[in-house]
Amino acid sequence: MKLIWLGHSAFRIETGGSVILIDPFLKGNPTFENSGLGWDAVTDGVTHVALTHGHDDHIGDTAEICRKTGATLFAVYELAAHLASQGAEKYEPMNTGGTVCSKDFGLTLVDARHSSSSGGVYLGNPCGVVLDTREGPTVLHMGDTDIFPGMALIAEIHKPDIGILPIGDRFTMGARTAALACKKFFDFETVIPCHYGTFGLIAPNADAFVAEMKPAPVTVPKVGEALTF
Repeated sequence: MKLIWLGHSAFRIETGGSVILIDPFLKGNPTFENSGLGWDAVTDGVTHVALTHGHDDHIGDTAEICRKTGATLFAVYELAAHLASQGAEKYEPMNTGGTVCSKDFGLTLVDARHSSSSGGVYLGNPCGVVLDTREGPTVLHMGDTDIFPGMALIAEIHKPDIGILPIGDRFTMGARTAALACKKFFDFETVIPCHYGTFGLIAPNADAFVAEMKPAPVTVPKVGEALTF
């Protein structure tokens, strides 16, 4: 499995013959736009798009990507219907606790503590995404969230190997609570922070989170860097 950070909360995951984009906020994302990565290259070959919630910095380019590639969208029911009206022809409407399987992975939506809307339109509950790959690793992308006790059940049920979590503060967990979530509830083999450094209102880097996690290691990838598991 190959995992690439695209800035903010956007990731490209390649597993088997599938290419999944999670929260593909690319155009208008300064971290991505300043990286030198090409939009066409990053969206090339995409087979699936998964969304954690309906804020614009997570929906991003989903409709355009789905129209261009014919990718299948995974999202909570209201959000899937909203994007279907914008041209996402293939979609799997879901809700928390539900799993949809493909040939290379199973995808489950789990709880997150946040909000979800765009332009004043309610777009269903916010979620985290569990990607259980046939190749082996299970990835938990927490989406935007605060720490909450239900994380213990997510860990018990899904046993994620790789944790992707927001650390930027103000709109999500900050460094201290994100580190506490990892240490108290999960047994990740790899921890990857996101949702920082994009805008001035959130943490500019992952340094405070890395410090809070010590002595446990943190993987802080560069945008566009491919991590192989």
